[in-house]
Amino acid sequence: MEGILGSFERMEHEYRRQLLHAAFGFLILLFPFIGPEILLLLSFLIIMGLSFLPEDSRVCRYLYKKPLPGSRAMLTSTANEGLRSAKNLAFAVFILLLISSLLEFTPYRFPLYVIAGAIAISTFGTSSANFIRHRKKLQSLRSEPVRTGAHEGYLLPSSIVLLAVGIITAYIAGNWLLYWQEGAVSPNMIFFIAVIGSITGALFESIPSRIDNNLSVPLGSGMSMWLFSSFGYSVPPQQMFVALVFSLILGYLAYRTKIADLSALFSAALLGVLIIVFSELFWFILLLTFFILGGIFTRYKYGYKESIGLAQSKGGMRSYENVFSNSTAALVLAILYGIYPQHAELIIFAYLGTVATATGDTLASEIGTTAHSQPIMITTLKPTQAGVDGAVTVLGELASLLGSMVIGLLAVLFGKVDAVFLALFITTTGGFLGTNVDSLLGATLQKRGLLSNSGVNFVATFAGAIIAGALYLLLA
Repeated sequence: MEGILGSFERMEHEYRRQLLHAAFGFLILLFPFIGPEILLLLSFLIIMGLSFLPEDSRVCRYLYKKPLPGSRAMLTSTANEGLRSAKNLAFAVFILLLISSLLEFTPYRFPLYVIAGAIAISTFGTSSANFIRHRKKLQSLRSEPVRTGAHEGYLLPSSIVLLAVGIITAYIAGNWLLYWQEGAVSPNMIFFIAVIGSITGALFESIPSRIDNNLSVPLGSGMSMWLFSSFGYSVPPQQMFVALVFSLILGYLAYRTKIADLSALFSAALLGVLIIVFSELFWFILLLTFFILGGIFTRYKYGYKESIGLAQSKGGMRSYENVFSNSTAALVLAILYGIYPQHAELIIFAYLGTVATATGDTLASEIGTTAHSQPIMITTLKPTQAGVDGAVTVLGELASLLGSMVIGLLAVLFGKVDAVFLALFITTTGGFLGTNVDSLLGATLQKRGLLSNSGVNFVATFAGAIIAGALYLLLA
């Protein structure tokens, strides 16, 4: 025993800290034998214990987040960030358990196997990721001096490790709980939500934010797993695995070609997995067409757009905000398609309308700003400056029609719709009108500060879906 403690004392500080972080995950082992109320009390006592821990205690020294040599953190005297992170993790678990306990008095349930999975992802998963990240940082420090932005090279490998370890440990945790409790949940469901929760955790960790990952990862993973477990919908693990690998590969290609940043990679992977398992591969391919066209035309005459101050920042690289603002409507419709197959055709046309709107709007913006003709304001039809919210050009409107039509053509070529001309008309019209709804919102609500650009895209894509769905009901 003394030999083990001695090895622990001699261990590199950050590795020791991550082992302690991971050790919190073994709380899961108690779940089958202790009631939710006792678990809630235990997590509260852990928070209190960490809050009143003496600064000179051994545990406090172990939890201290030691800055890397030569890093900017060495120049600042901040509070013990490691201890604060530990308290945040305990607080996140307390919140999840509190929600579960309160729901016992309602018809709804927050299953303990979901909470166990979220804890596994945010302890074993994040500790493994931080271990890999710190190791790569140390290797880099030995070979070359610290460079601004060098940490970007550590993020992808560590995030992939978080994803893999999170899936495995969340799956084991869920099955451990169900083994003792003999629940009616299938292994397919456990694996399904383990993948969803782990991608969500990797996504939250990849988003630059002032919110501690020990809060955002467990809460984000837990809530997403709870949401999808409540649907009662799952697929075989092999189908889920194929969807995950396919989505990750395509997201990685977008990341490597600088179309997407790391947060967009995991956002697209999450969307891809959900869209593929709830609908089929074609739906995701259609959404990818929007992102590919958007990436291509963002770089169209980029130098000129940059010279007039209308170019996308970061060379047109997309982030999670762009992915979710343009794709949430598509995700909702894909999920509805899986849950309500009796309305399949209506949902397909609505889906075509939302993707056509996203595509048409992006092409209208990226191509329309290069027009040499005078833009006009969509609300007044009076001349205005290029780049102003609500400004439209003839070139932009034509680009919107073309982009929307491409989505309709793909649906026809893949054989997903029967009436060719009807499909082309509904998709093109829905996308074109949805794009102009975007312009109207930009000229009104966005200009008044009531909606951001992402908010405008979010509302417009839902509008495109509603317009296309309504046209289908009127004409089909």
